[in-house]
Amino acid sequence: MTKLGVLAGGGQLPVRVIAACRRQGRPYFVIAFRGFTEPATVEFTPHAWVPLEKVGSVLRRLHAEGVDEVVLAGPVRRPADWLALRPDWRAVRLLLKMFRNWRGDDHVLSLVVRELEGDGFRVVGAEAVAADLLMPAGPIGRHPALDRHQRDIAVGIAAARELGARDRGQAVIVSGGRVLGLETAGGTAALLSGSVRDPATRGGVLVKIAKPHQERRVDLPSVGVDTVQQAAAAGLAGIALEAGGSLVIGREEVAAAADAAGLFVVGVPVA
Repeated sequence: MTKLGVLAGGGQLPVRVIAACRRQGRPYFVIAFRGFTEPATVEFTPHAWVPLEKVGSVLRRLHAEGVDEVVLAGPVRRPADWLALRPDWRAVRLLLKMFRNWRGDDHVLSLVVRELEGDGFRVVGAEAVAADLLMPAGPIGRHPALDRHQRDIAVGIAAARELGARDRGQAVIVSGGRVLGLETAGGTAALLSGSVRDPATRGGVLVKIAKPHQERRVDLPSVGVDTVQQAAAAGLAGIALEAGGSLVIGREEVAAAADAAGLFVVGVPVA
């Protein structure tokens, strides 16, 4: 097996990718980013801590470790203070490309992928390493989506597709055929948190799909147990994800959490 380099952001996705490598006996090395990667992610794991803005250091370490393929796993927030960064020359060159023709997060991620590929690495999606992460078609868990939910899901897919085409987000909340919430830079957690205070969203559906033109090897829509718990706190009836185009971080755990909360989680086709 080729050696995998894991560029680890926050959350549980890097943990799942690392676990998949261990199960497969696949060699791997983790790049952890200070202030973004959770320390527990890299316990007892071959890794190096590198500042996010030291792009040259990341690439050199990956080469030194004999890495062939690279996966970007987990979210990395935009730095709160760009002026506090101390980028190396590779990072400066990348930042200039980003700012020269800024077109949103998709453009940034595509540039990062091209930077890695230009240095000789093959970039793969997390689902290529751990196939069980990919959301299947149909429900997981025992609660079904009723007809009224299916209508909300159809409205949500159209709204999320439009939102994604503008590179604004991947998720919307729909209830009673009305779009009541749109994901912004704060992410799905912020969308759900805001919905807790809106009684109109009760019984609604969180719909989350990939952006139409996004780089699908990075930043696929994802949900985990925390998403289910936040949706339950917001009074939603369920969650709809793009089948074959989104990730479930711990399918069994998500199904159990949804069952306990009385929510449905369903994979839906998106044309």
